[in-house]
Amino acid sequence: MWLPFIEQVLNIDLSGNNQGSIADTVTSVMLLGGGDVDRRHFLTASAAVGLAALDLPDAEAIVRRANRAGPVRVGMGEVSAVRTMTTTLGNAASELGGGHARHLAVRYLTVDVKRWLEGQYTEKTGRELFAATSELVHLIGWMARDEGHQGLSQKYHLHSYRLAAEAGENELAATALRGLADQAIDLGHIPTAVRLAEACEQRGRKLTNAKALAYYRNTYARAAAADGDHTTAAKMLTSAQAAIEHAPTRPGQSWASHYSHGRWAHESGMIHAKLGDLAAAEEHLHLALDIHGLDRRRTRAIVLADLGHVQLKRGDTETALATWNEFLDCADGVQSVRINDGLANIAARLPTLPDTPSAQEVRDRVSRQRIPTD
Repeated sequence: MWLPFIEQVLNIDLSGNNQGSIADTVTSVMLLGGGDVDRRHFLTASAAVGLAALDLPDAEAIVRRANRAGPVRVGMGEVSAVRTMTTTLGNAASELGGGHARHLAVRYLTVDVKRWLEGQYTEKTGRELFAATSELVHLIGWMARDEGHQGLSQKYHLHSYRLAAEAGENELAATALRGLADQAIDLGHIPTAVRLAEACEQRGRKLTNAKALAYYRNTYARAAAADGDHTTAAKMLTSAQAAIEHAPTRPGQSWASHYSHGRWAHESGMIHAKLGDLAAAEEHLHLALDIHGLDRRRTRAIVLADLGHVQLKRGDTETALATWNEFLDCADGVQSVRINDGLANIAARLPTLPDTPSAQEVRDRVSRQRIPTD
């Protein structure tokens, strides 16, 4: 049952005499990581691979691996190490972009974590180890997407979902679905995005984590808005706001628990913009920057780029140019496809603006930036 899935995801032929030893998610993700390190495979994103997350997971995966002989005995110390490394690498990526240190995260997965996954552990420890690995794999997927490797990112998110589902970790599984849905929106796979976002939101209903609920509902709102379903989008926006208003300001331990009030305000603003309410969009983007604050350079730069576009659409050209100048200050040195997209979008709009000193200043600064075209 698993061999066709692995061959589809990795775009490789695994036919041979060793099928029984490779047909699980752990082996599949290690093959993916190995190909990533060695650049052996060029992977493209597709709606079909995204929807593969909705298939039933392998419920016996951990049971088969637990209590078997292995090269090393694994306990909660190793699980804690994986989580600490994921947090450390994630903090660096949030500040400087996914282009920094992704190769370190992949090496850590395919060397250290692989050894522990192939070690000897109890079923309880195995579930914790699978969950921690799911978080690391999710981070690598986020990093790959931030570098512009969409197909690679999609495969990592799919494996993150399967590892989380096999571990019985509902929030991690929903978060991986959220990543797949968000990516599908950006790639234009809108029907797929709606299905994934709906599945994410439905799975999230079982949780009590208010930040997670807001995270998933705003994703569903974004997918619905992209699909032209304004009724569902507005409903989910309202539900997300109700959840975030009851959420603590301090971040929790999980990925979804780091969904801050600032990120909620930013995403809500862009959904309002998609729905045509530019006044509400600008209000939410200012809320993200000025009230809730965004202390990561990458995130703050992205919000500033979006805010400038909204201000320009509202006819406030000089304010938009000032916002874009601030974006350029903040984006300096950040390696992220989102930053590159922001630069390209600004560059595309500058020729249509009046030839004022402030417009010329932004033109000069943007022209000095190297905007990748691939």
